[in-house]
Amino acid sequence: MAVTTDLYKYSPSVGAAVFFAILFGITTLIHTYQIIRTQTWFLIPFLVGGYFELGGYIARTLSAQETPNWTIGPFIIQQLLLLVAPALFAASIYMELGHIIQLVHGERRSIISRRWLTKIFVAGDIVSFLAQCAGSMAGSSQSAVHTGQTIILCGLVAQILSFLLFVHTAVIFHLRVRSRPTRKLLSEPAIPWQKHMFALYGGSVLILIRCVFRLVEYAGGRDGPIMSHEIFLYIFDSVLMWGTMVTFAVVHPSQVNALLIGDGAKAVRKVVSVYRIVVSGDLRETQTR
Repeated sequence: MAVTTDLYKYSPSVGAAVFFAILFGITTLIHTYQIIRTQTWFLIPFLVGGYFELGGYIARTLSAQETPNWTIGPFIIQQLLLLVAPALFAASIYMELGHIIQLVHGERRSIISRRWLTKIFVAGDIVSFLAQCAGSMAGSSQSAVHTGQTIILCGLVAQILSFLLFVHTAVIFHLRVRSRPTRKLLSEPAIPWQKHMFALYGGSVLILIRCVFRLVEYAGGRDGPIMSHEIFLYIFDSVLMWGTMVTFAVVHPSQVNALLIGDGAKAVRKVVSVYRIVVSGDLRETQTR
């Protein structure tokens, strides 16, 4: 692989990269255990995002050890994985809102139909994901880097706009349900839906701040103050994304999933019960005759 001395505008810290590789390794293993144990499969994109973060910091560690003669491989890997991981976190967050809406029977309170909500936002997320991937792999020449940064900027703008619309949708839904509770919540007020909504807001805000940071970073270019100082990456990306993983490890969406499954089981039992009443009634009527 080609060796160059112009990939970073600073000497990347091996210690910082190792530290965050350990943090993301621990939280990703915790999420792996939680997902397998609870079978919350809609969190698989979130989990893949965790492994992307882990892989990114491992690659960054290898890249930092090459200072000052960096090879292009580890640099591109760490840049790509760390850039696109939040889009995978976002995909699961979008799906969780759909599950919460379904749990409280609040379809009529949402400004976007639950059936379309996940499809619309995940589709936007995929567009952002692909744009950032393409931009990250554009190449290392001056013209390729400039083109790649432009593509990444477009992907980040799309991600931010999608997230803002999502947060707006979530807040409107939340306020409507609080002011006019659904029949489901009136009959079962102990459903912890608000706890999961606040966790959803927390993760969304962290990802939004990170995306705005990345937007400003790439808009400033390689010679800008953000790309020239490593500390900004760790404050406005590493810490925020680790905080997102911790938030959803503590307030795990599996509770929503479990309540939904329980709801389904209740519905099945109710149908079976009605069926038995009808059948037994018919039998009694037949015996009477």
